[in-house]
Amino acid sequence: MGKPNDGRLVWNHSTHIDGLIPILERLCQQPGIQTVTPGVIGRVRGHAPKLQLRISVPIRGGYKVIARQGKTVQEVFILTTLDQDSLLEAIAIAMKI
Repeated sequence: MGKPNDGRLVWNHSTHIDGLIPILERLCQQPGIQTVTPGVIGRVRGHAPKLQLRISVPIRGGYKVIARQGKTVQEVFILTTLDQDSLLEAIAIAMKI
């Protein structure tokens, strides 16, 4: 069982971008992260050689993040008390480990 301030990862889709779930699980352990919900998967024309997470737009209570790898893109919704710069740092920490 995690610490009481640990965030929660919502599993509402059966498919995810390869390598995304371990990063999101580590992100949930960062302070200030409440809920992380992977969303819809799509295809894009551009090519991202390695997994990238980019903050897209603010939503009520958090941010929408776009995860890209190869020609695949997936929305990730993050409910957090962090501001955008702090969330960028938390994402960077989760991707480094």
